[in-house]
Amino acid sequence: MRASLFKILRREEGKPREKEKKEVPKTPPKSVGLIIDGPNILRKEFGIKLENIKEALEKIGKIRVAKVVLNQYAPQGLIEAIVNQGFEPIIVAGDTDVRIAIEAMELIYNSDIEVIALATRDADFLPIINEGKGKGKETVIIGVEPGFSIALQNAADYVIKMEGKGEQTEGYEE
Repeated sequence: MRASLFKILRREEGKPREKEKKEVPKTPPKSVGLIIDGPNILRKEFGIKLENIKEALEKIGKIRVAKVVLNQYAPQGLIEAIVNQGFEPIIVAGDTDVRIAIEAMELIYNSDIEVIALATRDADFLPIINEGKGKGKETVIIGVEPGFSIALQNAADYVIKMEGKGEQTEGYEE
C-alpha cells in the first residue's frame, strides 16, 4: 500500500522563501466548502476514494460543507458510500455542470466559508475559481490525470493531485 495518495501544491505568488521559521500563533482551522464533480472524479478507472479527498483537504482546513453532485445514472452503492462518508449527494437529471456552479456560488457568498474546494478536472469551472478568489476566498482544485485542466491548476491557490489507478474501489462511470 502506498504511503501517500495525493500531493498538495501551494502556489506562491511573488513571495520570496524565508530561511527562518517564525513562530506563528495558533489559529482556528479554516472552514472549507467542498463540491465534488461526481461523473468527472468518481470513476472506476481512477479508483479515487472519498476518504482520501477528505484527508487531503483536512491539511488545509476543516470541511464544513461537503457535497457530491451526481447525475441520474449514479449507482445506488455509490450514493450510499457518499452518505456513509458524511457527504451530501445531489442527484440531477442530465448535465451536472450547472448544479455544481450553483452550489459553488452559494459557497462563495457564504461568509462562514473561507476556502472553496472543487474536485473536478473540467476547465469549465475556471470562472468559479476566479470568482471565489475575487471575493477573497482561498481556492483549492482537486483532480486526477489524465485530463486535469492546467488552467484550473494555475488559477487555484492550492492544487491537490490525487493518485489514480490505485486500489479499485466503488466508482462511478457515465
